[in-house]
Amino acid sequence: MAEPEVPETIATYLRLRGLEPSKRYKKKRRVVDDDDENAPFAPGRDPKPLGEAIDVLTRSSGWEPHLQREDLALNWEEIAGAENAAHSHIETFSRGVVVVRCDSTPRSKQMHMMRSHFLTRVIQLYPEAGVTEIRFFGPDVPSWNHGIRRVPGRGPRDTYG
Repeated sequence: MAEPEVPETIATYLRLRGLEPSKRYKKKRRVVDDDDENAPFAPGRDPKPLGEAIDVLTRSSGWEPHLQREDLALNWEEIAGAENAAHSHIETFSRGVVVVRCDSTPRSKQMHMMRSHFLTRVIQLYPEAGVTEIRFFGPDVPSWNHGIRRVPGRGPRDTYG
């Protein structure tokens, strides 16, 4: 039968009065359970390599797709080749669509025709990135809209001819 502990208020009262609680309220010695997980030299207690710990952290936090997209952007040359990568760069990722901006329109057309090859390579190297489509665009045309005050309309005519 377990003996009840002395409530704190009664213990304080007895201590101030110089009295001791009855033997009935003496503290029982705490029994320590031997826990296998906290035992020294038990298996699984050794520190893990940093790379393995980071892998576990990225998977548990859901960062894997984002990190693979960043790797894809950094290693674009590995997928597109040195010549194509020198004249193009990944502009955005959005809902599985990768937008690639090229230096020239013929380059974007050439890369557009090689799109399936690039997509296959991306899926092989970065399966967790979630890429479903790659779009190639040429350079943007220059804009004549500069500043906050401008005249509405198409802008100056006969500039290039």
